Amino acid sequence: MRTRITDLFGITHPIIQGGMHFVGLAELASAVSNAGGLGIITGLTQRTPEALLREIERCRGMTDAPFGVNLSFLPSLNPPPYAEYVQAIIEGGVRIVETAGRNPAPYMPILDAAGVKVLHKCTSIRHALTAERLGCAAVSIDGFECGGHPGEDDIPNMILLPRAADTLRIPFIASGGMADGRSLVAALALGADGINMGTRFVATRDAPVHDNVKRAIVQASELDTRLVMRPLRNTERVLNNRAVEQLLDVEREKGSTVTIDDIRIYVGGVYPRVMMDGETEAGAWSCGMVAGLIDDIPTVAELIDRIMVQADALVRGRLGELL
Repeated sequence: MRTRITDLFGITHPIIQGGMHFVGLAELASAVSNAGGLGIITGLTQRTPEALLREIERCRGMTDAPFGVNLSFLPSLNPPPYAEYVQAIIEGGVRIVETAGRNPAPYMPILDAAGVKVLHKCTSIRHALTAERLGCAAVSIDGFECGGHPGEDDIPNMILLPRAADTLRIPFIASGGMADGRSLVAALALGADGINMGTRFVATRDAPVHDNVKRAIVQASELDTRLVMRPLRNTERVLNNRAVEQLLDVEREKGSTVTIDDIRIYVGGVYPRVMMDGETEAGAWSCGMVAGLIDDIPTVAELIDRIMVQADALVRGRLGELL
């Protein structure tokens, strides 16, 4: 299946693995790339730029196919040394970067000069247009269904994707609610050039996370996610658990006066405990509504192969037979 995204990134299938904290390590990124998609290493999971460079080198030892690095620009009192992370990406020979959070404007000149293609995650058309204007090669359109940060507009992909198709000139991928061949064909029909999957890739045998996490996703339904940090305008979609319920109680009690310090115990330093140690009740961790479509834990290769087989059957079979 050839799209503008497969041509842009030199991949076989229009399937991209999103950057995920303490999930996007070399094991998963290389597995996705080896299966014909685009694997992504999560840059800030590596505590230093030097550690990121080592992770890039480790991934390169696992795959000859293209892979990228995610770099999220987050508001912080003590921001990471982003310029040094960018330099590590360039030094590591990575030519695809997925950016998220604040727009990548300060780093576009150096990335462009190094021949790095930037894919920016956007939750609104206005942000996507800004990314296009900045020179991003492509954007990821993240609908309200997505795990992690869906923005504050609450617009689902059935609206966002055709709006993007009507508005953007650069290629874009669909993120949020993507799980199988049906998702891929639907996204293409709505104008996207491929799909991005996060939660679905966590529930694979190649994902370097604790089995408790994978089982929690399989057992969850589409009704089992919650939105937290909404009063702070930093909304995150997470899998419901006891800690999340307690966090929401605090938010309801504090109302508009809630601060990050009031809920830090539920969101700070959670990911290593969840993803590495399997403490799925430790706090709030990202999960998309797509959990309701996930009922097994295949290898990445098995997952991507069946997505493409199902997509092919839909295009050549069911849809063709309707005409």
